[in-house]
Amino acid sequence: MPKIIHYPQKCIGCGICQEMQPDVWRMSKANGKAVLLKAREKKGVQQLTIHSSQKLLTARVAAACPARIIQLI
Repeated sequence: MPKIIHYPQKCIGCGICQEMQPDVWRMSKANGKAVLLKAREKKGVQQLTIHSSQKLLTARVAAACPARIIQLI
């Protein structure tokens, strides 16, 4: 299963991830940065296993992120 890796501390808060994939991303009201929904966090890095059907869209989100803080593995 594919996995999203997100580094929220480096987020610039552009919101493109939420616009492209609103079922997976939200913008925090507290700090304006992206939050990976239902993710596990370890040492400041968020991780979420996704269904393979979401892989293509997630790859597009990662490529669109101007801060390059989203990875798909």
